[in-house]
Amino acid sequence: MTATAAAFGALHHDRAPGDPLVLPGPWDAAAARVFEEAGFPALATPSAGVAASLGYADGAVPPREMFEAVARVARAVSVPVSADVEDGYGLPARQLVGRLWDAGVVGCNLEDSTDGRLKDPREQAEYLAAVREAAGRELFVNARVDTYVRGVADLEETVARARLYVEAGADCVYVIMAPVEVLAALRERVDAPLNAICVPGGPSPAELGKLGASRVTFGPGLQRRAMEALREIAAGLG
Repeated sequence: MTATAAAFGALHHDRAPGDPLVLPGPWDAAAARVFEEAGFPALATPSAGVAASLGYADGAVPPREMFEAVARVARAVSVPVSADVEDGYGLPARQLVGRLWDAGVVGCNLEDSTDGRLKDPREQAEYLAAVREAAGRELFVNARVDTYVRGVADLEETVARARLYVEAGADCVYVIMAPVEVLAALRERVDAPLNAICVPGGPSPAELGKLGASRVTFGPGLQRRAMEALREIAAGLG
């Protein structure tokens, strides 16, 4: 990895229980600067939050606009930025890696579903392996496993997918919306850092860390909370 990507990767390892890497999800440059000023060592853009900021539904942002938005976030801060680039937008691995590097990010999320359905795990592993080959160690790859979010609540299937992706070169595994009761099993059975999502009303980042998470992200949750605050402000303007 590059020095910055290597530093970003190192943040995921040797975490004490209850002290996961907490990565806020900025949806634009202004939000990114707020999080950097708050002292967070790295950031991770959420595709749904970025989509909302650009006026699109989740999953409907044209790839060019997504990469441009991510680039604005990366330029605005000095800390490493990872980007959620959904399923890769159908781009060949080498082209995807080039677009990420052009945007100035050091990592990415790649999900294993498209159009609401899970991909074949071996095809996804081949794509991840191609991304790893194209990037060398100059990109931190967070492989998202969509079993639970797509209604396949099967721990064995989830573990099998996660292991395939790690073998293919993924640096981290993100089982989005995994029930908290399976986090410990995932952490024990998959030889890679584990990303968990923090949602309103659920365990705190520290609690997720104690359950097995090495890294905690928020999806579009922070952008939605910001919009709720703005609605309250707007309601009081009349």
